[in-house]
Amino acid sequence: MRWRDVDAILARIVEQVRTDRVRITYHAAEEMLDEDISLGEVYHAMSNATVLEDYPGHRRGACCLLGGRTTGGRALHIVCSTDLPLAVVITVYEPRAPKWVSETRRGEPR
Repeated sequence: MRWRDVDAILARIVEQVRTDRVRITYHAAEEMLDEDISLGEVYHAMSNATVLEDYPGHRRGACCLLGGRTTGGRALHIVCSTDLPLAVVITVYEPRAPKWVSETRRGEPR
């Protein structure tokens, strides 16, 4: 796996959000509906996020896991592309146990 500048990745994503160059996949839209997450919440969380995990060699293209908060303080995780002209949101969810023991730490594998 190659090393990437996560600060540059994050700056690019924030700029894509600021200029409304974001695409929501069908899967992400379904997750948003299931978890009652609005598009505004996703945009806000992406704008103040940190890169939790980077997946430069993902089989469907480089992407990363972002952790951010909504204006109401709700923690969200967002997986999105990192090397495309648009930020493609692949999935969105609220981190919960048992998969996540905190907003930034995965649970123990079973």
